[in-house]
Amino acid sequence: MSTMPLTGKALRYARLSRHSDDRFLFIPLDHSLSDGPIASAAGFNGLIRDIADGGADGIVVHKGRARTIEPTLLSHCALVIHLSASTAHAPDANAKVLVGDVDEAVRLGADAVSMHVNIGSDTEAEQLADLGTVAAACDRWSVPLMAMIYPRGPRVSDPAEPEMLAHAVNIAADLGADVVKTVLAAPAERMTEVVGSSPLPIVVAGGARKDGGLAQFARTALGVGCSGLAVGRRVFTSRKPRRAVEELAAIIHRPEAYSGPAPQPRLAGVL
Repeated sequence: MSTMPLTGKALRYARLSRHSDDRFLFIPLDHSLSDGPIASAAGFNGLIRDIADGGADGIVVHKGRARTIEPTLLSHCALVIHLSASTAHAPDANAKVLVGDVDEAVRLGADAVSMHVNIGSDTEAEQLADLGTVAAACDRWSVPLMAMIYPRGPRVSDPAEPEMLAHAVNIAADLGADVVKTVLAAPAERMTEVVGSSPLPIVVAGGARKDGGLAQFARTALGVGCSGLAVGRRVFTSRKPRRAVEELAAIIHRPEAYSGPAPQPRLAGVL
């Protein structure tokens, strides 16, 4: 990781990559708010144990869920508190609203916060304003911000279009995020253009099941210059979540496991 002055944000950012190699494997578990339960109440901590022991760099949960996690499970796995939400039952599921703030996340011991913005949605303006507000609060509290930013809505014809994705990730950079999560471009090789346009490290969403398997998807993403993955449902719906995470962590944190460029250290220029 790049040499830089020691700050609270730098310390928290360093905990987001447990191998200190500027690569990331996040497991979002915020789907219980948007879509419904992803594990039994009794089994949720067991799922987190599998994820942490499997080698994930961090989990993403909402603030209330964070209070139910056994603290020892996160001794080697970062906690990212997600601050925005909508449900699948809403008239407009793309209309994300803030449901938490940075000071709450700090009190919960978060290493970072995340929020979701849909570019092209009917409420894009409000979501952009929220991103700017959260970014300012992150600066005050010295907390890294991951912007989950997607082209989604009635004015988006192709959510994987490289030009649209490049615009989206640069919006995240311009408004103060430190890491950006988005989808992989189609065709995948054109993701190099998106990565090349971004001053921030990009992690790509695992999304729904795809042909070729999760391991191949990870190799493809890294091979076009992405800095890691954020994979939720393809982990928590797996019959063996720990094994799925182990496989991804090995690919992401072992350079010889794929063919692609080394990650560009961006921390010094961002924080």
